[in-house]
Amino acid sequence: MVTDQQQPSISEVLIVDDDPAMLRLLSMWLQRAGYAVRIATDGQMAISEIEKKCPDFVITDWEMPGMDGIQLCHTIRDMNLMQYVYIIFITVRATQAESVEALETGADDFLAKPVRQNELLARMHAGSRVVELERSLSLLARTDSLTGLMTQRTFFETLDREWERAKRHDRSLSCVILDLDFFKRINDTYGHPAGDSVLKTVAKLLFESCRSTDAVCRYGGEEFCVLLPDTTEQSAATWARRVCEELRDLRIPTPKRDLRVTASFGVAELTEGIPIAEQLVDRADQALLCAKQSGRDRVVCFGELEAETVVDLDDSDQSAKLCEGILARHVMTPIVACLREDETIGQAAEFFLRSRINSTPVVSAEGELVGMLSEMDLMAAMVSLDCWNRPVSEVQKPNVIWYEEDTPIKTIYEFLCRVSIRRVVIAKNNTPTGTISRATLLRWFRNLVISKGHWEMDDEVKQTAEGDPHRSKQRLAMTSRALGELALDLAGQLESGGDDMVPFVVGGASRMQELVYDLLAYSRYANEGNVSGECSAML
Repeated sequence: MVTDQQQPSISEVLIVDDDPAMLRLLSMWLQRAGYAVRIATDGQMAISEIEKKCPDFVITDWEMPGMDGIQLCHTIRDMNLMQYVYIIFITVRATQAESVEALETGADDFLAKPVRQNELLARMHAGSRVVELERSLSLLARTDSLTGLMTQRTFFETLDREWERAKRHDRSLSCVILDLDFFKRINDTYGHPAGDSVLKTVAKLLFESCRSTDAVCRYGGEEFCVLLPDTTEQSAATWARRVCEELRDLRIPTPKRDLRVTASFGVAELTEGIPIAEQLVDRADQALLCAKQSGRDRVVCFGELEAETVVDLDDSDQSAKLCEGILARHVMTPIVACLREDETIGQAAEFFLRSRINSTPVVSAEGELVGMLSEMDLMAAMVSLDCWNRPVSEVQKPNVIWYEEDTPIKTIYEFLCRVSIRRVVIAKNNTPTGTISRATLLRWFRNLVISKGHWEMDDEVKQTAEGDPHRSKQRLAMTSRALGELALDLAGQLESGGDDMVPFVVGGASRMQELVYDLLAYSRYANEGNVSGECSAML
């Protein structure tokens, strides 16, 4: 399969001249000879045309207002272009010094004025041999030998150009990374020739699904990366879901049997919070990790994840020793109760308020994990009063990031450091049994290093821990004062009257309810005797 994304079927020529008559004459000669011609009336316009689409030839006048031919040639050679551009000067200058200047700047050939048609076409034919040779060598260097797609290096060169263009013109830019699910099994079961056939078939599907302005590369092994200019994350996700379905329906013939494959997709869009181009790919990769960990054969967008700072991993020997032999079930926070998918949104809201949590797994009637529900999901649904009787299954997220109980804790630690989500679900036989969050790991690591003698609390910290580690008395006093202020504020609003007092009453009562929950939470630590026991349990 040949999927040369850069090679045009007809050589393209950009003519740059401020003389309309010369532009018409050269355009006519070259179009009759079979070339695709574009024109520019000055150097700046030429640069803009080259940025839109790189030509094979640039024929430029030497003397032009603003940016002259020498400056244009120098600018072109400094541009990070996808292919070599053959530059021909048209000039009345013929001295040796001027010729040397032009060649040193990057010109390939000269045409003296007045231009003759036969000489122009002869020099174009000579230049075509150089262009074709360079194109062949570039194709070998810039494309993957198995699939014919871009190499990773070529992809990042394209990413840099599209990044600059998107930033400069305030355009959308999205990236999609996909990974073939369980590809190693194909190589192990059917052999590497079958695996190569799968990779070539998938590459062909991706290439045919993209526009000419998109960039597709074999990112590594069974991973592919697609760059979609002028595309939002939502549109990129729509494209990815279509490809995901088409891939699922493929039947790939091999000598033993027809194979079926699926893939996991991660999608991300350029936003103001991305400082460098490579981070766009990194965000798509984070979303891909979540797609793989939440069941594979699906599309996950980075925008669906909670945006936070990504932590750099410390893969030192010491951290590996700390985690050695520790499994998820040793660290997880047990789940006392889950929501069922047939429970209503109203029941879910009451469950969240009573439990003081912000998300929970959702299970089927048989207790199997089927989704995740968060406060954000409830907030999106509660805009309609009718929603309170709708089942949770209508608003839950089906993509649940979960691990088995016997997963090494280092695997989960690295995942939570790598992606932007805060918490994962732990399950046994597809039934949720616990959760692990960043706070869970922070508490566990802190207790572990203390127990192993790697860190000792100073006297001030010890005194706080032995006395009132939660500053419960101070917080009880502050919460009580805030509760009193809210009650006085609500009383004043009620006394002032109004057409509809329900929003004031509901809002004030809700805020006071939160403070009452805080009073109850801190009251358990208010007694010094209980504090010591609680603190000992924590340490």
